[in-house]
Amino acid sequence: MSHSNMEKETINHRIEALLSAMTLKEKVGQVNQKLYGWEVYRKTDSGYVLTEKFKEHVRRWDGIGVLYGLFRSDPWSAVHFDNGITADASAEVANMIQQYVTKHTRLGIPVLLSEECSHGHQGLDSIITPVNLGIGATWNPELHEKLMAAVADEVRGKGAHLALVSTLDILRDPRWGRSEECFSEDPYLASRLTEAVVTGMQGKQSEYVEEGKMVAVLKHFAAQGNGIGGKNAAPASIGERELREIHLPPMKAAIQSGAIACMAAYNEIDGIPCHANGYLLNHILRKEYGFKGAVMADGCALDNLVALTESKEKAAALALENGVDISLWDDVYTNLEAAVETGLVSEEKLNDAVRRVLSLKFKMGLFDKPYVNAKHEYNKEQAEKINLESARQSIVLLKNEGLLPLKKDIKKVAVIGPNADAVYNQLGDYTPFQREGRVITVLKGITELVKDAEVAYEQGCGIRSGDEEGIEKAVRLARYSDVAIVVLGGSSARNFEAQFDSNGAVVNTTGKEEMNCGENVDTADLELGGHQLQLLKKVIETGTKVAVVLVQGRPHAIQWIAEHAHAIISAWYPGQMGGQAVAEVLFGDVNPSGRLPVSIPRSSLQLPVFYNYKEGGYKKDYFDMPGSALYPFGFGLSFTDFDYKDLQVESQMLSVEQLSAGKKFFLTIAVTNTGERDGYDVIQLYLKGKASSITRRVKELKGFKKIWLSAGETKEVSFELGMEELQIFSTLNNYKVEQVTCEIEVGNPVTSLSTDLYIC
Repeated sequence: MSHSNMEKETINHRIEALLSAMTLKEKVGQVNQKLYGWEVYRKTDSGYVLTEKFKEHVRRWDGIGVLYGLFRSDPWSAVHFDNGITADASAEVANMIQQYVTKHTRLGIPVLLSEECSHGHQGLDSIITPVNLGIGATWNPELHEKLMAAVADEVRGKGAHLALVSTLDILRDPRWGRSEECFSEDPYLASRLTEAVVTGMQGKQSEYVEEGKMVAVLKHFAAQGNGIGGKNAAPASIGERELREIHLPPMKAAIQSGAIACMAAYNEIDGIPCHANGYLLNHILRKEYGFKGAVMADGCALDNLVALTESKEKAAALALENGVDISLWDDVYTNLEAAVETGLVSEEKLNDAVRRVLSLKFKMGLFDKPYVNAKHEYNKEQAEKINLESARQSIVLLKNEGLLPLKKDIKKVAVIGPNADAVYNQLGDYTPFQREGRVITVLKGITELVKDAEVAYEQGCGIRSGDEEGIEKAVRLARYSDVAIVVLGGSSARNFEAQFDSNGAVVNTTGKEEMNCGENVDTADLELGGHQLQLLKKVIETGTKVAVVLVQGRPHAIQWIAEHAHAIISAWYPGQMGGQAVAEVLFGDVNPSGRLPVSIPRSSLQLPVFYNYKEGGYKKDYFDMPGSALYPFGFGLSFTDFDYKDLQVESQMLSVEQLSAGKKFFLTIAVTNTGERDGYDVIQLYLKGKASSITRRVKELKGFKKIWLSAGETKEVSFELGMEELQIFSTLNNYKVEQVTCEIEVGNPVTSLSTDLYIC
């Protein structure tokens, strides 16, 4: 027996021994994640104490399966630096909880601590990275793996075990407020970055998670990015082929990389909520894809099933029967004991869920080492370097009429706009409170980089507000400056005055907030809000050269800006180091290398505009507007130029049998940096199947390489296409490679070389 099989046998044996000793009540306790973590402690003048609410919860089920958000900080939790758990105290409090649970329960089963890590940890003193749309724009899975390893090291050192990470949502409608949590509109790019998350956070595949690593709970499964009307948690009106072609690939790739946990999505698919969808969770995920891990419910999602069943016990049975292992805050799984006792669901079904929870605990080594090392050394300096590089590579240059890069001997720089110096607008949703000076805004980045210039700032206007008072001051500043850098966009910054739902999503905004993006903040209109466009128009009218920086959580409709600004860069929400990265791009210290992970529309009226639409012979344009995107998926400019030559294929024809046996098409292309600056290029490979049994997409991304080229340098870049890239979900509802001709494009959306491959 191999070492890994011995480890697996040992874990399984220990799980079964423990399970056989558990009461029904204790089993129900293991699948519940009822408590909000910030309710279990209280900060005092002398330290931290555990609350009676926490102790009562432990007594109720003689244990705790999972505890959510012990370290969470934001306006919803109302946790900040005065009352929350700072980084230097995190391990101490985590160990207090483990000690209490193990010492005050019959079996002494340790608790799993789960934390939000959508773009860094949502805890005090944490690294905050670019949001997923920014990471998607890097087109660099290797870099993201390093970033996620740094995040895991930090959060594991605090004492947490499960990292809730958005990776599975594919962005099909940018009106959706959670657009920022998606890597891309494309499943291939999202899959490669999801693999990076799993490998970076969990390490190499093994029965035990490595020291300094943690389990990535991938969310949300599945098709949440396809909600009708771009509305949060709305039904996904799609068929199984769309589900499999677009929304399932990231999870499939994650499983192959060792994923052992995921979170079900709020939405329904074809009339069935994901939390009650046994075909999705049990058949496809577990039986077909071979997933051995645990499925967690989304916050209060199981409560929504009561509308179907008209009973909490029946809702609990429905979710358990259909594959949900762990609850989250709901009042449904607290009724599982009654559901089992009345025969609504079998105890063996509950046993399966408990096995998966216990498996996570054993894989994290909790039974042997329940306490975290309070002296864990986290390399913060190295993490910040990786974070800065991620921010740099996330920036997309959309337009440049010779304005950029700016010269550093410039005399007077006007920095204008609502996102130029707004700390929380730069960070996105699911963000903890920040210490003074922790975040480098665009204004701060420019001021520190260009020390000899006179840098002056005016906000001008807000993101959403109707206040126009500052516009004239900003215009006056621009008129007497050599260049105006106008920082516009959106905000997902939560406010204490907002109203929150029981799951933390924003229910309503009072009008005082600037928030126009984030969970439950969906918009019908993708134009910039408030008086931002008015501000920009008046600044441009001064005749001063204008560079627009878009700090945003979704692609906005920017047709007027594209026509009139001299330069445009999209910085997404670039994280704590984002302002430095933006400044370095503006002034040429960094050659921009980001490429769009999502298409930018001309208007909300033309949605959808994702690039990989179905080819069907229908008219693509409207009578009053083009149907195409303003800036297409994969687009991005550089301060240098790249040339593509000599696209070669080792063998242009392979049989279905050869591909099934593992043979692949091999392609090479020569890429030359023909400009005067060193820089990255992202070479993209697209496929279009012709004469297929199903309608194919106009093109599909099937490979990419990000390479560094010195000025004048040429490199040969290779790609391979095999079964995984060439198969389709056929008319027989199975995956197969067909006898077809495939048109291949290699390059970028503006310049590419093409050839045909033949599958016989």
